[in-house]
Amino acid sequence: MSGRVVHFEIPFDDGDRARAFYRDAFGWQLQEWDEGAYTLVSTGPSGEQGPEEPGFVNGGMMRRENPGDGPIVVIDVEDIDAALARIEELGGQTLLGRQPVGEMGWAAYFKDVEGNSMGLWQTAR
Repeated sequence: MSGRVVHFEIPFDDGDRARAFYRDAFGWQLQEWDEGAYTLVSTGPSGEQGPEEPGFVNGGMMRRENPGDGPIVVIDVEDIDAALARIEELGGQTLLGRQPVGEMGWAAYFKDVEGNSMGLWQTAR
């Protein structure tokens, strides 16, 4: 399990407003998917497999589903199911189990012992 932060997600209420803010404030490159419901975010030079140089993480922006939704940090793991089991052993809670993300891999979401929503990522090998 790498345990590295590999992605982030920022919820929005107004996608156009949020995209304009982050593009203009930080120069992020943004690519809308699903009619603007999700936006891929490149925070630096990126290729098909993600960042092309060390030191930064890419992410996404998506519609806020609940009023309390906040940014999510996504952590890379070797096995999402094993990671979720360990998280629950330690007092965390699974919010959404293993979900496929195209042919790239799988994602899941959990709540840590402090009540923070976090994400997991497992790359398809």
